Amino acid sequence: MTIYEELKARGLIAQVTNEEEISKLVNEGKATFYIGFDPTADSLHVGHFMALCLMKRLQMAGNRPIALIGGGTGMIGDPSGRTDMRNMMTVETIHHNCECFKKQMSKFIDFSEGKALMVNNADWLLDLNYVEFLREVGSCFSVNNMLRAECYKQRMEKGLSFLEFNYMIMQSYDFYALYKRYDCNLQFGGDDQWSNMLGGTELIRRKLGKDAHAMTITLLLNSEGKKMGKTQSGAVWLDPEKTSPYDFYQYWRNIGDADVLKCLRMLTFLPLEQIDEMDKWEGAQLNEAKEILAYELTALVHSKEEAEKAQETAKALFSSGGDIANMPTTELTEADLADGDLDILALLVKSGLCPSKSEARRAVQQGGVEAAGEKVSDIGKTYSSKELSGEGLVLRRGKKNYNRVIIK
Repeated sequence: MTIYEELKARGLIAQVTNEEEISKLVNEGKATFYIGFDPTADSLHVGHFMALCLMKRLQMAGNRPIALIGGGTGMIGDPSGRTDMRNMMTVETIHHNCECFKKQMSKFIDFSEGKALMVNNADWLLDLNYVEFLREVGSCFSVNNMLRAECYKQRMEKGLSFLEFNYMIMQSYDFYALYKRYDCNLQFGGDDQWSNMLGGTELIRRKLGKDAHAMTITLLLNSEGKKMGKTQSGAVWLDPEKTSPYDFYQYWRNIGDADVLKCLRMLTFLPLEQIDEMDKWEGAQLNEAKEILAYELTALVHSKEEAEKAQETAKALFSSGGDIANMPTTELTEADLADGDLDILALLVKSGLCPSKSEARRAVQQGGVEAAGEKVSDIGKTYSSKELSGEGLVLRRGKKNYNRVIIK
């Protein structure tokens, strides 16, 4: 099976500009391809995960990845999938986020000499002369075509700023610049980026008379059609300081039955034959498939050691409810207490088990909260500094969400 056939079999390919040419490029290891990452946070998240896995797969097949950090486009903000305008970031914040991205990407991609590149589009975008840019690049774009683009439709309902309107042209210019600088002949991106990517191939054709290609990756959606990678407490991050390895493991361990095989195919490097065998699994066997998925992805993002630790902790918690050695822990200080106590609602929020006090109140009232192994039914229940010291207080929300709160 060729690498392109494998990508199709894993369900990763959504749209392509020229399947014959693209398959030939990647199968022969002749693709220099890029994927862009706008630095909107100081960590990559699950939404970026599939792109990183794709880069790793293609690099293993002999192709050269370019990780493009959007230090320039990040100053504008991608309107794709948005109903409101993104908050403007400072140059310092963008630079910090870019540095964080570089560190995380190195776990997936070999950036040694000649194997891959990491570049920042601020290097060319921030030095552009506005009038020259309008003359040389703006003349290649039709406003009528741009307004029909999917990436602008939602924003048009509430008002699309001229700032955001320029995003497509800037992303297209990225592909053009990468083609000229590094012979980049292929762009990959999320399925919601199709219009922007076509803009790049057209700009290269019009300015250089050359053919470049684009392929979109299937968005990671659950069986309900919603983007995966969100929890009640927010995004699932790749940074262990923002989402612990245990919580990362638990996210994948708890996905729906209908999603587990899809995620195994799209995100893991397990042989397709092994995953196809799991198609026959049902009932309790699906739980085993989820454990395999959670272990493989945690090992890929964090390490095999962290994956084993998370797996052992989960099994210990759910079988005996006792082992707290590697349980996710929230450390508080005396300053977090109110008159020496803290109520259950505040504890649930501070531990991250609930995103808000109203959500915590509902969880308690519905009988889904335990503290120190006992069900909590009183929303006014408080815990003293003494109860939170020592080994701390173990909280549980639902069947599988644990956190230990401890006073330091």
